[in-house]
Amino acid sequence: MSTLLKGAPVASAINEKMKETVAILREQSIVPTLAIVRVGERPDDLSYERGAMKRCASVGVEVRNVVFPEDVSKEEFYDGIDKLNKDDSVHGILVFRPVPKHLDNDRVRNAIVPEKDVDGCTDGSLAGVFTNTELGFTPCTAQAVMEVLSYYDIDCTGKEAAVIGRSLVVGRPLAMLLMHKNATVTVCHTRTKDVAKHTKEADILVVCSGQMESFGEEYVRPGQTVLDVGISWNEEKQKLCGDVKFDEVSPIVDAITPVPGGIGSVTTSVLVSHVVESAKRMADRS
Repeated sequence: MSTLLKGAPVASAINEKMKETVAILREQSIVPTLAIVRVGERPDDLSYERGAMKRCASVGVEVRNVVFPEDVSKEEFYDGIDKLNKDDSVHGILVFRPVPKHLDNDRVRNAIVPEKDVDGCTDGSLAGVFTNTELGFTPCTAQAVMEVLSYYDIDCTGKEAAVIGRSLVVGRPLAMLLMHKNATVTVCHTRTKDVAKHTKEADILVVCSGQMESFGEEYVRPGQTVLDVGISWNEEKQKLCGDVKFDEVSPIVDAITPVPGGIGSVTTSVLVSHVVESAKRMADRS
């Protein structure tokens, strides 16, 4: 049986480090603050909001909830974002997406200034990922993968890595992060021929295809580290599953993240750590 790369100890380590930084900032009368912007009452948004608020409270980060009705006008919504951008007491802005069509998702994500884009969704933040600079922040799920690799001392230098998926949320930024750690990266997608050939050559395999339990034993070999980013309910809605067929793959590979309890459990801690880092950067600048 492979080693389980659980997310809980990774999140705990991030949280402890945050508490130390928050204590230092509060001594300077700086209170790291996250503004959560929600349009409407979507159940998944409300669930994530509760989780983020709980995580923030546990490390001393304050939350400001900004809620708009679903029929909010463009003017009112974007004026609200602009005020948060200009508010020095707000260090991070998280806007739940998708938003209603009349607000335009692409315009929404780029309405946030990169230095407060703690979710890593703006073009500015993505540019920072590609240039390896502190322009904005890394997308949280991609950063969570790197945090797991770091916590478990899995060195990327000289390793072959395969990333299954090319989204701007995970796949493409993650490929850049792995290259920054000196891995040689192959990105596979829906037009890739013979995906299994690429995945079996990889030392580190990250599956973020968004297709539930679509990767089984035929894609892996002994000696690999597999990180499963996917999370979906099965057809009976009784079990959370990843993109990897865990029961098939785990007996073969050296190490694997579980679902649930793997990458997803680290993501919220990464988001909150970005708020703390934003507050620290603003303090350093002033």
